[in-house]
Amino acid sequence: MRRLQVYTSLWAMQPHDQTGVKLPYDQVCDMVAGAGFDGMAIDLGASDVEVAHAVRPHMERNNLTPLIVAFPKTVESLEDTLKMAKDFGAPFVDVIGQVMPIALDDMVPVIETWMEMSDKIGMPIQFETHRNCITNDLYTMLQLLDRIPDMRVCADLSHYVVDREFWYPLSDHDLGLISRVLDRSDSFQGRVASRQQIQLPLDFPQHQKWVELFKTWWREGMTSWRDRNAKGDCIFLCELGPPEYAMTGPDGKELSNRWEESLKIKGWVEDIWSELGGNE
Repeated sequence: MRRLQVYTSLWAMQPHDQTGVKLPYDQVCDMVAGAGFDGMAIDLGASDVEVAHAVRPHMERNNLTPLIVAFPKTVESLEDTLKMAKDFGAPFVDVIGQVMPIALDDMVPVIETWMEMSDKIGMPIQFETHRNCITNDLYTMLQLLDRIPDMRVCADLSHYVVDREFWYPLSDHDLGLISRVLDRSDSFQGRVASRQQIQLPLDFPQHQKWVELFKTWWREGMTSWRDRNAKGDCIFLCELGPPEYAMTGPDGKELSNRWEESLKIKGWVEDIWSELGGNE
């Protein structure tokens, strides 16, 4: 059976809205599970291993699957994270590699070493499309995908929209570049960006062209995933980060309610999945 599994992020829940209040982990997990999310990502860039262990029992009590997001600063340091993720029962580790050689020829052995580590430990990895890491640039990422056929991707396309400063509407050429990434993506992340802003409030009228573009990409990505997978879980992570990811006004308060927006994205992707054939 193919299933859609929708996650949110602990980072996005600390705080989860404009009040700025950071709820304790037990309330966070109750809230996330009560809204029907299947899991929650633990971002080791925004927190640490101690936090991961502290939130774990509350996730287990609510039957929330943990997803570990790693920011390894050395090639060797990913190994401990992979072992921890396996113990936690994570479906994979989302790698945002902080080892960032300048030359492509120097990047390839870093990626390949991490993939070998993954195979040895038995914990799958995906490389997130993310700024300020080894996959920082779309063009370099496409070259990595060409050089390493088994490299799998977690698609957070918001980073590449900002990275390339794509004009709207995107050209057929640029849309084709994104399609190449989606065809190698095994999971997806939910955030809407514009060419100058990483995370847009979803309801503003001037943002609707970008909202529709990202919905189109999520549909394309999930369609590609279904074409490549006769069974398994397609994981979609709603990851709406707090300030300074979230836009704020002159008072420093957020311009939208990220919790409500995460539920809106969750509903969108569930509708898309259902239209594509649903769980079957």
